[in-house]
Amino acid sequence: MDGQMMLRIFILFYFIFVTSSVFSKEIPIIVISASKKPQSISTVGTSVTVLEENFFNNSTEYFLGDALSNNTTSANFFQNGGHGTSSAIQLRGLPKRYSTVYIDGVKMSDPSSVSNDFEFNHILTSSISRVEILKGNQSSVYGSGAIGGTINITTKKGKPGFHKDINYMTGSHGTHNLSTSLSGADEKNNFFVGLERFQTDGISTMRHNNEKDRYRNNSLVANYGHALSDKLEFTTNTRIAETYLQYDAEAKGKANNEEQDTMEASSNISLVYKPTENFTNKFTVANTYIKRIYAAAPGSGNTSKDNYYGDRYSFMYAGNYDFNLDTSIVFGSEREEDEMGYNEDTTGRVDHNSLVTSNYYDIQRRLPNDIYVTLGSRFDEHERAGTEDSHRFTAAQLFDNKTTKLKYSYGTGFRFPSLYEEFYVYASNANSLQFVKAENSTSWDFGIEKNFLDLNLKTDLTYFNVSYTDVLEGWKSGTSGSATYTTQNMPGEVRSQGIEFISEWIKSDFLKFGLNYTYTSTYDGAEQDDPDKNTSYYSQQMVRVPRNILNLITTVKFPNYENLNVTLNTKWSDTARDYGNGNRTYKDERIDDYIVNDLSANYNLGAKYKLYVNVTNIFDEKYETVRDYNQMDRSFNFGLKQNF
Repeated sequence: MDGQMMLRIFILFYFIFVTSSVFSKEIPIIVISASKKPQSISTVGTSVTVLEENFFNNSTEYFLGDALSNNTTSANFFQNGGHGTSSAIQLRGLPKRYSTVYIDGVKMSDPSSVSNDFEFNHILTSSISRVEILKGNQSSVYGSGAIGGTINITTKKGKPGFHKDINYMTGSHGTHNLSTSLSGADEKNNFFVGLERFQTDGISTMRHNNEKDRYRNNSLVANYGHALSDKLEFTTNTRIAETYLQYDAEAKGKANNEEQDTMEASSNISLVYKPTENFTNKFTVANTYIKRIYAAAPGSGNTSKDNYYGDRYSFMYAGNYDFNLDTSIVFGSEREEDEMGYNEDTTGRVDHNSLVTSNYYDIQRRLPNDIYVTLGSRFDEHERAGTEDSHRFTAAQLFDNKTTKLKYSYGTGFRFPSLYEEFYVYASNANSLQFVKAENSTSWDFGIEKNFLDLNLKTDLTYFNVSYTDVLEGWKSGTSGSATYTTQNMPGEVRSQGIEFISEWIKSDFLKFGLNYTYTSTYDGAEQDDPDKNTSYYSQQMVRVPRNILNLITTVKFPNYENLNVTLNTKWSDTARDYGNGNRTYKDERIDDYIVNDLSANYNLGAKYKLYVNVTNIFDEKYETVRDYNQMDRSFNFGLKQNF
């Protein structure tokens, strides 16, 4: 056992036992799962945004990416066209591969994707009950890839009684949405089943084309829980999304309606055993399966199809032990096996797999003067890329009768290479293993949260700083006829720093304002070290990261119409850098700044019915979030919800 390991163990035991009897006050009830354990949000040193079920019940957005983008979450969202097209959410100015996504505790990244990341283009909101956005380095808790943050999505569970609801919407571009659900619960059982179909004729993906690109989404969410005894509970969660998309694959070309069929499926089975009130054990088996099929445009004469699949099996144990009301520890082990396959008609099938095992702990401790700290470490081993350890420390202190919170967090993180990066799967040398190591990061942030009770005003100001090295990039060497493609850990450092400001002001019983401002400054040193590319914009802002983003949400209730809610969302996004031509050279390509206004209204017709309308882009702004890809024009949606 080396000296560093001995030091960590000493700190762990000292933290638990030497300082374990300072207070005996009860922890507040308001909870989140920032450390895989329920705790009060006021005691968390990490920057967190929580969207509750009521938010989604009142939202007129049908896709999770839109709901997150158009609200005060400090997340940057961009998309390659209209509904269903490739999309991404950036946390802290980092590419999507540096944020992890979980649905009901199941990791949702695609093992067959280039960077083992996940897209938000197929997640509908009707079955979502809660979203927690944990910003900053979360690798010590969530492992590989959680450098920018982690997004935890929870789907709906059954509530006491028996409930049915149905929702129908129609609108511009031949758009229709129909969702329905059944749910219920008694003393021992709870269940939820939700079905949804979304379809649209769409808009043209590329701004140089005028034809429409259709999209269809059929989704199922099914959850069940059963109390086997007062100490043992069984739960299972299943999500399936089957989609079809037309898209334009080539920029600046003619209409190119290529087709993509996708199947996303995730499921888990868990046993929660609680032998005592202060000791909880959770055993989980989970699977994620994603399959993508790409076909050329009908009538093109090209009948070949490209098939990709990613399969992940996870085995997880998580324990939580409360020593007293002031000290607790979360600990666990995980085993994750990824497999991907690529089957092109002309080359035959290529398969690869990887195995990662992990162990972690996270200690939570309440100190005098309302100080709450966490200390955590995680140890991961990749069968080829080696071992990585990550650590974090967070602190939160409450002042002024708990209306003011100072918060601080520091953490190290990493991202293991994806199967694509290890084998450069679709190149001529696809079966040649690339010996690369993990990317590594260091990040810290500090901030202040203030609740002005006399003004009904809440504010949250945070400064963040994150850097990472050993960036994995694809590399081409040799002439076009004998080129070799490899993956390399690039020299140089990538940095991102900035400010996040979030506020909510309830002006009166009838008027509420929400505001979110984010300033992000980045430095891409890894690009600077590539001598073969146009260097005019190296070491400047990373691609698709605006320096400034501002969201203003105004919600109005009318005194004489108490059942009517009207919300205006105004979003301003600064100019951004983007890739140049298809060869990924970095020419003078910019995404213009834009201002978009969306208007929505809800009207409750008694306790069972709700009418709603949504006007997207009310001033018909022509704008892009990805170069050459259209965004939605002025669109109208009308809908009716019924609960019975």
